[in-house]
Parts: sequence; C-alpha cells; structure tokens
Amino acid sequence: MKMKPDQITPMESESNAHLRQLASVGKIAAGIAHEVKNPLTAVKGFLQLLQQESSNQYIDIAHSELDNALTTLNNLLQVSKPDLEFEEYQTIHLSVELESILNLFQDKMYDITIITDFKNNDVTIVGKKSQFKKAFFNLIKNAFESMDGEGTLMIMHESVNNEVIVTIQDTGVGIPKDKLDLLGTPFFTTKDLGTGLGLTQVFSVIYQHGGRIVVDSEENQGTTFTIKIPQLNKKCNQGVKNLNLKFEENYCIKNFFFENRKVFEERLLEEAINVKGKIEEIRQIGNINLLDNAHKLVLFVVEEREHELISFAKQEGVAWAKYSLTLAFKLEWIQAIRRTLWDFLYHFDLLNKTEVDRVTFFMLEKSINKSIDLFLTYFFISYSTYKDELLDKQRNLVENLSVPIIPINDKICILPLIGMIDYLRISTIQDKVLTEIETHHIETLIIDLSGITPMEQEITNNFIKIIDGISMMGCKLIITGMRTEIVRSFTGLGISINHQAEFKGTLQLALNDFFTEKSQ
Repeated sequence: MKMKPDQITPMESESNAHLRQLASVGKIAAGIAHEVKNPLTAVKGFLQLLQQESSNQYIDIAHSELDNALTTLNNLLQVSKPDLEFEEYQTIHLSVELESILNLFQDKMYDITIITDFKNNDVTIVGKKSQFKKAFFNLIKNAFESMDGEGTLMIMHESVNNEVIVTIQDTGVGIPKDKLDLLGTPFFTTKDLGTGLGLTQVFSVIYQHGGRIVVDSEENQGTTFTIKIPQLNKKCNQGVKNLNLKFEENYCIKNFFFENRKVFEERLLEEAINVKGKIEEIRQIGNINLLDNAHKLVLFVVEEREHELISFAKQEGVAWAKYSLTLAFKLEWIQAIRRTLWDFLYHFDLLNKTEVDRVTFFMLEKSINKSIDLFLTYFFISYSTYKDELLDKQRNLVENLSVPIIPINDKICILPLIGMIDYLRISTIQDKVLTEIETHHIETLIIDLSGITPMEQEITNNFIKIIDGISMMGCKLIITGMRTEIVRSFTGLGISINHQAEFKGTLQLALNDFFTEKSQ
C-alpha cells in the first residue's frame, strides 16, 4: 500500500530529499566525470611512457596529481550511480563486518583506544554488502583521522525493535553545529584535503536501504554517528553472481582467465571493497601491483604450479614485511581472490557444458583451496621470518647502544653508561665487556658511571662480579663519575673494590692522565 503524503515521517522526507538531491547532482556529475576522465586517462598513459624514457620530478608530480584527480572522479561516479553498481542483496552480519574493518586499522591502534560493545551478534540485515562495508570503512576512517595522535573510538552494535543500531563515537575535533546539516553533500568537507564524497557515499547507502543517520557533535569533544537500519525480510540472492564472460569451445582454463582478465579485476574489486581504495597506496609504498599479482596467483593455482606458487608467496611475504603493510588488507585481498576464482570456475564449467561428477568436483575444490592455503602459509612464514630477523637486528643494535665500548686506541677503551641499569642490561654489559676484552685484547677499560641512576642491591652485586671478571682477565679498570648515591650502594654491601679498580672523579681527569702519560 502506498503511503499518503501526510503519513511520511520527517526522517523519511529528509532521506528522500537527500536521495533526490544526489540523483540531480549525479546526472550532471556523471556526464562531467566521464567527459573529463577520458582525456585525463590518456594524459596519464603518455606520462607513463615519458617516465620510462627519463626520470623527471615534474612528470612525477603531474602523475601524482592526475592519480588524485582520477580517484576523485571515480568516487564521484560511484556516488552518482543510483543502482549502487547493480550489486545484489545478501545477508549481512554487521558485527562481523565491523570487526573485520577495524582490523584494517591496526597501525592506528597504538595511539587510539578502541572500545567495542557488540550485542545481538547473531542479528542480520539484508543489503548490498560491499556498499555497506565501504560506508562503515569511511565512517571509521573519518573517526581515526579526526583524532590527532591519541583519543578513544567506541563502536557499539545492538538490535532494538526490528532495527540494527550501529553507533560510532570518537573524541576528535568535532564538527561545528552550523555545518552538521551539510554532511553528506557532495564536495562539502571539514578536512583540509578532502572531497566530502566519502560521507556522501555513507548517506546514500544508508538511505537507499531504508535506514536513518543521526549525527551529534561538539567541537573539540568529538562526534557520534548513529545509524539505524531496518531488519528487512527482503529476498536475497545467495548464489553465484552471473558474469558476462567471453568463451569459446577450444578455451582451456588459462585462456578463459586471460580473455576475461578485465571482468576478473572488476569482480575482484567488488569483493575486496576495502582494499580497492588502497591499491595505489600499496603500489607507491612497496612497488606492489595487487591486480597483476592476483592474476599471477590465480594462474599458479589453476595450473597447479606449486613450486612457483610457494616462491611467489615467499617474495610477497618479504615485501609486505619490509614495508610494514597492513596484514588485514592482504587477508581480505586473498580471500576475495578465492571467492572470485570460484565464481569464474563455476562459469567456466557452465559455459563448457560438461557434466562434472561429484568426486571430480570435490577434488577440484580440495586442490584449489589447498593451493590458496599453501600460499597463505608460506606468505606468513616468510613475513614472520623477515620480521623476526629485523627484530633481532634491532635488538642487537639496542644492545650495542646500551653498552657502547669506545676505543681510544688499540689498547684503551671507554664504556660510558647512561640511564637505568636493570637485570637484562647488567647481563648484556657483562657479556659484552668480557667478550670485547678477550677479542680486542683491551689493556685498560675506563667505565664512566656519572650518567647512571642509583642501582638496586642485586644489580650492584652483579656489577661487582663484572669488576672481578675484568680484573681476572688482566685488564686494568678505571672507574669515573662515582656520585654519592652510587658510592653508598657499593659501600653498603661491605665489599671493598679498591684493589681491583682505580678511581677518578671525572672521565675528563682520567683522559687527561692518559694523554699526559702518552706525551711523556
């Protein structure tokens, strides 16, 4: 039954007005975007050719600016499409999707406190999954960016009266009250470097699914987005999406993927909606082409080239570890490849019109999933190994910096100690000092204690053992910089070390004596 005008609620009227506004803007924007995008793409192609001939900083700048312009146009085209890219409806567990999106911001979680309160986790909605994921990604991304360095992000999820309510609250800079009504308008933004198209996409998705958005914000206190989405009983398609693919009778599986490369990429980007916006960033940071690598992985899988697949996984693991790329993006990308691969195999079998028995089907499933899992296994082993080696190098560097033995000449060295000496560091000092004396035949070691904090009794005991060890190895020990509290920690033990070491008030005095003796 069609609702009469007087039965339409203010919230529904606002949603409809917003959608009509977007539709009007979209018709104009889509035409402009298409007309501008074509020449920009051509210019970008010619710039790439020029870059191959010679490196030029101005070409690099032009290339970067063109990428920014094309990204904006692509976002505008997405916003202007009223059918949301013809994506099919499916069942969505919003709490699960919110958790997966949060994993994409691991690098932000060191400074930002994340609080999640997910209730009624088994409750679902029906909608266009990729669009919802992108919408919530945009909201969470905005929340992180609004908090400069530190803050708190709270995400709540619950079901009330046949509605799923998601609340995203940050302690960021906030939005002026007079600007709140403009949120969701194309090209309105409170950021210095923004287009406003991210929030436009958010409002469009929520409204087109019959939902509502309430925004509450205080400047310098934070912003709260409350999204209410109805739990519809709309019929959704849980099967394989129909794809318009090229096929000829003589096609093998390799030909099939090669000839439909473009469709594969489009379908893959639909599946990996959150990675889509990171492709160019990952390419610039680590020189990693995700789309090319996806085709390479699929080829290794379908042709069962296991050795090459493992080698490729190891290379990828090192690359992602070397440039500290977010693992959650890699996981989402590989799982999207797996799903897209199955879509293509389904269509290949359908177009090939061959009957496949159940045993053959399960063997194929086992082989493909085994290959994808094998890739992930060696990827993570390679990633972890590289990270462990990097941590070992950093640990050794820290140890060397914590025990900096500085040679004056081939016989005399200085060890200036600064800061707190704990159990781990005293053990490192002992190992390194005794090893260096033996390895480099150090005859005199000057240890300066002027920069250390007072030591605990057990640490002082261990330090005296180091002094004993230095004496036993025949190395002359000079200790400088003994402050009152350090002297008390030594004398409090009732152990005399005067016969094992020589003492000077300052490091400068010890060096003056050394250079005086040398000149005589």
